[in-house]
Amino acid sequence: MVVLRGAIAAALALQLAAAGQAASAADAAAGKSKAQLCMVCHGEGGRSVNPAVPSLAGQPPLYVYYQLLQFRDERRKDPAMSPVAVGMKDADMRDIAAYFAAEKPASVKRGNDPELIKAGEKIAQGLHCNSCHMPDYSGQKHIARLAGQHREYLVRQLRGFKTGSRPDIDGTMASAAQPLSDQDIDSMASYLASFE
Repeated sequence: MVVLRGAIAAALALQLAAAGQAASAADAAAGKSKAQLCMVCHGEGGRSVNPAVPSLAGQPPLYVYYQLLQFRDERRKDPAMSPVAVGMKDADMRDIAAYFAAEKPASVKRGNDPELIKAGEKIAQGLHCNSCHMPDYSGQKHIARLAGQHREYLVRQLRGFKTGSRPDIDGTMASAAQPLSDQDIDSMASYLASFE
């Protein structure tokens, strides 16, 4: 199992390195026109108003590219995303990722229970979430921006990592989510959703 995870992680690292080099050639202006269909669900400029749909504005380009790649290659499945990504070319995915990365995230302060936020902060610190997602939860490289996401979306993703219904290529998120109770997940989501 450890050898398999190591091989998968190595393959992912090579794929991400190649994608990172190609990302510099991405065309954000072309990505805007290619992303018109995306904005139906993800909102204008990738600023989602639907609590079940993630915001893409300000996401690291490599993260968006990699998620589209997973949907296209059927490693990640979703009734709305899979049909959209299935025919995408690598250049289209890079352009769309560049466009959303350049967009300013929505500046919306979400009202949450201060006790849940405090409990979620403690859990996040214990799991060292900010070591990968950055101290302000803005994400980096192939790691998601969590700041500005809807609480409901975050709950669903954390539960998915815990149950294995949300793919996790290297096991990091699944390992982090395994010990979390439903209350812990609610607290974590409240804490993360409090960031802009």
